[in-house]
Amino acid sequence: MKFNPANNIQDLQYFGEFGGVNPSISDSSTYTFLSAKTMFDTFEGNADGCYLYSRHSSPSNLYLGEALAAMEGTETANVAASGMGAIAPVLLQLCQSGNHIVSSRTIYGGTYAFLKNFTPRFGIETSFVDITKLETVAAAITPKTKVLYCEAVSNPLLEVADIPALAELAKKHNLQLVVDNTFSPLSIAPAKLGADIVIHSLTKFINGASDTVGGVVCGTQALIDQLRNVNDGASMLLGATMDSLRAASVLKNLRTLHIRMKQHSCNAMYLAKMFEADGLKTVYPGLPSHPSHEIFKRMMNSDYGFGGMLTIDVGSIEKANELMELMQEKNLGYLAVSLGFYKTLFSAPGTSTSSEIPPAEQVEMGLTDGLIRFSVGLDQDIQRTYQLMRECMEHLNILEPAMA
Repeated sequence: MKFNPANNIQDLQYFGEFGGVNPSISDSSTYTFLSAKTMFDTFEGNADGCYLYSRHSSPSNLYLGEALAAMEGTETANVAASGMGAIAPVLLQLCQSGNHIVSSRTIYGGTYAFLKNFTPRFGIETSFVDITKLETVAAAITPKTKVLYCEAVSNPLLEVADIPALAELAKKHNLQLVVDNTFSPLSIAPAKLGADIVIHSLTKFINGASDTVGGVVCGTQALIDQLRNVNDGASMLLGATMDSLRAASVLKNLRTLHIRMKQHSCNAMYLAKMFEADGLKTVYPGLPSHPSHEIFKRMMNSDYGFGGMLTIDVGSIEKANELMELMQEKNLGYLAVSLGFYKTLFSAPGTSTSSEIPPAEQVEMGLTDGLIRFSVGLDQDIQRTYQLMRECMEHLNILEPAMA
């Protein structure tokens, strides 16, 4: 039977303690034990179903983790207080001093800064490569390499990782393939394609309301047990714990993700086609012009489209800023970082979400000053939105006026 992540979420059944259709929220930081021995066993990890302290786990967090694991098709998952609160612990858990990571060069700026500037303090080095060139990836692997890291669809250039091919390469060299799937939930299922670990920033599409920061690590039970271990677990000891109230909120929003992703993808496809037809330099995985269009098609769950992210290049940072400011003035979206909101969000990544990447490296990877990243919203009338966006571009001489 075809793997359908939305069905896996829908099939989970949680009842509140009084029969509520939503699970009860565990609003406690600590939990009582009926015996001292049970407390000891829980500290040692030998007491299933017992809760110790909310930094370790809580019922609300476990409900959300179970739902996200079902979505990604992994054994289990561990939620965290932010996307970086998921990324940093898992990489520190997998690596120690003297180890090496091979990472995509186009990744979220915070992840880039963590790997470039922070992990070297612990003796962990990273090689940044073009993840779309398998021979380049293979050449970067050394005997010290422990992790191959990438984003399924990269931030902000929307490069697409060939996950099955990378998984084969990782297996050949006994590496852990870690995939950040924030840009493509439901559309791509990395674990089903061979990834060992799947990460999300729950802040984005999964929550969808721009009111919560969160993250998750989806993987094997053994990995999650290691992360939560009271003696040497990176998630436990670094303390990036999600609040139970937030976990309950994300779980509620997760149930509508399949509806939202379809609309995000539909609207993004329409804008991408129209922008490209207008002669704008447009990047969107759903366009045949995208270098990895066919790779995405081979990997995708077609029900959910090619995602809600696209980029255009208007030539300069000045034009990009003028256009974003005008579109915000016309209520076509918000000049803001992040993604997955009901309203379209746009930003110039080179001076915002990817500003941690040095200018010379931005140029080398093709991150230009005039690039605008769109997180396309849930607009009911996307044709109207396009027409108004085009009027903004005409006003700023980015596009010639359309022929009558």
